[in-house]
Amino acid sequence: MGQESSGERTDDGSEWSPERCLSLTVRGPWGHFRRVEGNVVKQTYRIIPRTTVAGLLAAVLGIGRDEYYELFAPDRSAVAIQPLRELRALNMPMNTLSTAAGDLRSLNARGKISVKFPDSTKLRQQHNYEVLVEPAYRIDVALADDERYDRLREQLAAGKSHYVPSLGLSEHLAEIEYHGEFDIDTGTDESQTAVDSAVPNAVDDIVIDAGSRCGVEESPAFMRADSGGRTTTAFTTYAYSPDAESLEVRDIETSQVDDRTVVFV
Repeated sequence: MGQESSGERTDDGSEWSPERCLSLTVRGPWGHFRRVEGNVVKQTYRIIPRTTVAGLLAAVLGIGRDEYYELFAPDRSAVAIQPLRELRALNMPMNTLSTAAGDLRSLNARGKISVKFPDSTKLRQQHNYEVLVEPAYRIDVALADDERYDRLREQLAAGKSHYVPSLGLSEHLAEIEYHGEFDIDTGTDESQTAVDSAVPNAVDDIVIDAGSRCGVEESPAFMRADSGGRTTTAFTTYAYSPDAESLEVRDIETSQVDDRTVVFV
């Protein structure tokens, strides 16, 4: 059966509100979610961006690049992200070859399919990548598309993925652990509560205690396809604990999933 929900829109035109979600953990030895700001060091977001979560789940479903943005649109999906380990990073130098069109060589064997590849005779370029060490995130996801939701649940339950999942870069392979399907219950009505997930778009509502740490970062949340490939249409500002602990927040809407307090976006 698909998730219990009222669909994309109810008869009175109100927004889609999910009642069930799928819950999984993604982890790996390394991760890199490149920040959009340009820098000599290719820095990484600490919290896996919502757009990266969408791409990872699209890989599980076998949906091609630039074909899944509508599935994860703001009025058709809900995602909560919880860091499970201390968010730790280090700088790693990497030697790379340019993959720009002008730097690729073509190989055409007797008129058959032409293959392009980086020119291995050129000098390597060294870049410093900031990489996450043993990142792990608990992800809760709901989709308005019942057919795709059911298919995602089947893939996760079977431990299958159409494409190889990764944590940002293709060489940073990801392991996925499926926890099951859970009800999404309304959170506490108390004015202040502890939230286990990263908290989106509520930086001013975080209660900072002495001795606790809180990080803030803005990352891509939604995209759309265009003639050039894709364009980011909205960002989310996350408040999070670098130590993977809960954050105290006041006066925000929370949800309960599997005895955890989370905030969806």
